[in-house]
Amino acid sequence: MKQSNQDMPAVTSLADFDRRSGSRVERLLFNHRLAVLLLFAVATALLAWQALGVKLNPSFERMIPAHHPYVLNYRAHKADLAGLGNTLRIAVEAREGSIYSARYMETLRKLNDELFLLPGVDRSFMKSLWMPAVRWIGVTEEGLDGGPVIPDAFDGSPSSLDALRANIERSGEIGALVAPDFKSSVIVMPLMEGDGAQRLDYARLSQQLEQLRTKYEAEGVRIHITGFAKVVGDLIEGMQQVLVFFAVALAICTAVLLWYTRCVRSTVLVVACSLVAAVWLLGLLPALGYELDPYSVLLPFLVFAIGMSHGAQKMNGIMQDIGRGAHKLVAARYTFRRLFLAGLTALLADAVGFAVLMVIDIPVIHDLAISASIGVAVLIFTNLILLPILLSYTGVSPVAAQRSLRDEEGTAPRKHRFWAFLDLFTGRRWASVAIGAALALAAGGAAVSTQLKIGDLDPGAPELRPDSRYNRDSAFMAAHYAASSDNFVVMVQTPQYMCANYAVLAQVEALEWQLQQLPGVESTNSYATLSKRTSAGMNEGSLKWFDLPRSQDMLNAITTRAPRELLNQNCDLLTVYVYLKDHKADTLDAVVRAVEAFAAANNTKELQFLPAAGNAGIEAATNIVVRKANTQMLLLVYAAVIVLAFVAFRSWRAVICAVLPLMLTSVLCEALMVALGIGVKVATLPVIALGVGIGVDYALYVVTVTLAEMRRGASLSQAYYRALLFTGKVVVLTGVTLGVAVATWGLSPIKFQADMGILLAFMFIWNMLGALILLPALAHFLLQPRAATPTRSVAAAPAPAACTAGD
Repeated sequence: MKQSNQDMPAVTSLADFDRRSGSRVERLLFNHRLAVLLLFAVATALLAWQALGVKLNPSFERMIPAHHPYVLNYRAHKADLAGLGNTLRIAVEAREGSIYSARYMETLRKLNDELFLLPGVDRSFMKSLWMPAVRWIGVTEEGLDGGPVIPDAFDGSPSSLDALRANIERSGEIGALVAPDFKSSVIVMPLMEGDGAQRLDYARLSQQLEQLRTKYEAEGVRIHITGFAKVVGDLIEGMQQVLVFFAVALAICTAVLLWYTRCVRSTVLVVACSLVAAVWLLGLLPALGYELDPYSVLLPFLVFAIGMSHGAQKMNGIMQDIGRGAHKLVAARYTFRRLFLAGLTALLADAVGFAVLMVIDIPVIHDLAISASIGVAVLIFTNLILLPILLSYTGVSPVAAQRSLRDEEGTAPRKHRFWAFLDLFTGRRWASVAIGAALALAAGGAAVSTQLKIGDLDPGAPELRPDSRYNRDSAFMAAHYAASSDNFVVMVQTPQYMCANYAVLAQVEALEWQLQQLPGVESTNSYATLSKRTSAGMNEGSLKWFDLPRSQDMLNAITTRAPRELLNQNCDLLTVYVYLKDHKADTLDAVVRAVEAFAAANNTKELQFLPAAGNAGIEAATNIVVRKANTQMLLLVYAAVIVLAFVAFRSWRAVICAVLPLMLTSVLCEALMVALGIGVKVATLPVIALGVGIGVDYALYVVTVTLAEMRRGASLSQAYYRALLFTGKVVVLTGVTLGVAVATWGLSPIKFQADMGILLAFMFIWNMLGALILLPALAHFLLQPRAATPTRSVAAAPAPAACTAGD
């Protein structure tokens, strides 16, 4: 039979305590405390040393959905599509004059040569005015002529600059490699990821690019750099400032906990055990072959935050038992019995919340899910086991223990005003008001959340601030080049040697025409476009002939002069380049719908229009995967939380009371994302699952004590007030503290960290309010009829029932 602490004598001497009491797990741990602490010390030392080897280096390949049809199409033809994945675009802008100056061209040549030699560059597909693959085609008296844009005899003289001007105008690269105002030109630098020792080091590459930027901007030009590699490099550089915000959040948590407890030793132990959990996580990652990336670098702090929540509950329980006169070891064992099951269930819910991220078919999210689950599993050892054992040695301040006991037993002359206010929600009037308000918020939130977008809502890199150097560079590219850095590529698969067939090119031309009608499309390019341009050139440049040649011999002749990026060697693959104004969710959705509709209407056994390559094509595939996973993930995480809560409560009514406030927070969180202009993407999707996992912690601690009291005969009001005094005040403490701590992230220079901080702070606070206001209101209608009305007062109510770890 379960007993409450008050049913047990206050054991002040270990000689009076039965060491054989409690579950097997409790006896194994507390009867061998020194051995357990030695194991923890050895494990912490080894993992701390191992943590020194953790690396922060993302991978482009791991950021894309591995098995989506778009990605499979891209990888199937990757050998013919080099330069359409991880690519940097570097614009070199003349500060004075135009690009037609000897000084500018010499600066461009030297920069081009240095970039060419950087590690990880796919040199065969690199493009710039100084690369021989960039050519011009023109109509002369002798017919078509052509050659490299920069003549072999170029020497910077006025005559050679005039020749360069003519070649650029005939090259078709104006708007692509050369700005229409002739004040800048672009170097396109495709990258190769590599494996093992040859793997691309994004941090080092970004540093090298910045060194080159500084070096050449001193020579009279401005350098603008865009591309995935530069975004990641800037994020890695910003991680140093992120660590400062972590330190601030840690300091806030420690200060508030110390203010609450007035006990230095217990505060230090709670913080230390939570930090040990973060160290264990960082040590286990390299041991298991995982790395951190800019999106998972927040995990150690999240593990610390969850650990602080559970650690504060354990510390509070021990503090109250010591206040009753119990020996510190007995107090630790009583608290272990009482809260181990609730804590274990809450941590399992957290772990499941992360584990369901595995449904998202993106390798980096898989890594995040596994890493986070490992971190939560570590907390079972550090905060549910190590902390009570350490506190069984140190105890707590006697003054702090007596103060905590007075609050918990309600022996003050009258109820605490705040707890008394919250207790009102167990009555019908206030419960009805709370549920009515919740329904109104849910309806309003649901209406707003229908506007939630999948993907980026801003141009440039939403992970960075709008005024960051990268986003200013991205804005420059968008303003000065028609062929933007956001390109969506459609692969057209034909039988061998049929890529230049007139019927095929007519279909390609029709697809281009449809895409050009979309407001987000700047321009398109393909072999069909080249054929029309060449047709006009072969007829003295007359635009009357700007049409697809109907002569197959003429089309075949054009094939021999076509750039390699427009068709492959076997002539069984064409590429249609779609240059977009930006990569916003609406822009990508419109292009995807147009391409898929065209493919559905025109694909045959021999002719296939296959999306998609290019950075915008890959991002479109990612958005599709995230859209599907968003709903699927929430359904799975709520299903798991419901099952775990039912195992803990053994009451479907209690499960409803615990889960409905979480659902309200999820709806309101999505509405907040709409209001703040935050889309659902790889960086923000995990936050939604995290909110459910962490939020259920509050409900589990409150409901566990409330149910225990009600099953012993207390009314809902008495049981809930007891829960507030015992675990509820720690729920308020951790909810407010963690909310304020992560809210400081809003000042971070890394925008996605600022967004995560705002969303996490919102969920910490709203999940706390849901557990303290909406939960008792629901309990009034669902739980109270099952409880007998007691005759004793709240102050005389017994302490919460003790639960063994084996219950």
